[in-house]
Amino acid sequence: MITQRLFVAGLTPRIQIVIALLVGAAVLVPVLNLAFPPSSPFHVPNYMVALVGKYLCYALLALALDLVWGYCGILSLGHGAFFALGGYAMGMYLMRQIGARGVYGNPDLPDFMVFLNWKELPWYWHGFDQFWFAAIMIMAVPGLLAFVFGWFAFRSRVTGVYLSIITQAMTYALLLAFFRNDMGFGGNNGLTDFKDILGFPVQASATRSALFAASALALAAGIALVAAIAGSKLGKLMVAVRDAESRTRFIGWRPENVKLFAFTVSAVMAGIAGALYVPQVGIINPGEFAPANSIEVVVWTAIGGRGTIVGPILGALLVNAGKSWFTGALPELWLFALGGLFVAVTLFLPKGIVGTYDQWRAVRRERRLAKADLPSGPAEAGDVRIVRASSATSPVPQGGPEPQPAE
Repeated sequence: MITQRLFVAGLTPRIQIVIALLVGAAVLVPVLNLAFPPSSPFHVPNYMVALVGKYLCYALLALALDLVWGYCGILSLGHGAFFALGGYAMGMYLMRQIGARGVYGNPDLPDFMVFLNWKELPWYWHGFDQFWFAAIMIMAVPGLLAFVFGWFAFRSRVTGVYLSIITQAMTYALLLAFFRNDMGFGGNNGLTDFKDILGFPVQASATRSALFAASALALAAGIALVAAIAGSKLGKLMVAVRDAESRTRFIGWRPENVKLFAFTVSAVMAGIAGALYVPQVGIINPGEFAPANSIEVVVWTAIGGRGTIVGPILGALLVNAGKSWFTGALPELWLFALGGLFVAVTLFLPKGIVGTYDQWRAVRRERRLAKADLPSGPAEAGDVRIVRASSATSPVPQGGPEPQPAE
């Protein structure tokens, strides 16, 4: 009963439509890719399945950031680190599945370890030959890092730009660490040349369609989770922490616990997005830790509209689709276009696309109610009018209170 109330509270009609579209895409796109021949106009090519699947992973990452930035006021510039950690956990599993089919034919060590003269598998690689263990690590490693980081940061009451800077420093430190060959994660080249996932060839059309469906369903589940949190009492408390943290603390709540919960859940979501991303693109390297990637996630969320759930998803899809076109047609102008878009949205659409649309609808509704409250003409003797006081723009009678009927 509690779970049912939690989910119903946040599932607005808009959220339900988006979830239905994602579930429909998870079924329809694989069918169009596998059931129709390439000559058919209904056929979805393999490259498009992988490309859109990658966009859906980015959308899940943007949604994870929206949970902490849009609803809790935490501007994280390090969410790319959680995304990359989830990707590396999946990459380690995929590398263990290669076995003796690698270039050097070593059944125990990945090719890069053989090349670097490693004699045995590092202890932290053990267990990644099992998918269930890798699945746990995909969520546990980013979640644990976010919990430890947030525990110290939030209890030290680090907020605002200072918190943003240290989250960026965290992801940059991980970038430098993973670049080192002696870390055991492939150094600059990262992890690549994947063969199988759960016994199925990674490059097969059926596998790519299954990964697309998994990405769409994961995004739908993420939307439902964030909507449930935002629509609950905890979500209202998160908004209170965002808007007035000191007042929230003074009335007896612990804002650091609220922030820690949101930050940890968000990191787990980002890790899942990274894990789904890696088998679809075929590589994971330290470049995913680059601070610029985390900043780009902030741009997606701002353009779509933070605190709207649907907005960051729309922003991630639009910006990355534009990036794919720009980098093919005008590659030298892409960064200028992205920067100009961010500046334009900041100046003219400060609430993002979805936030501005919601604001426009709210103003339109208020005006419609105000017009409905105005009398249509002079009242005749004996007429009784009931006027709603539902809008701040409703006319206020002048000259004191209205006369009361005689007894």
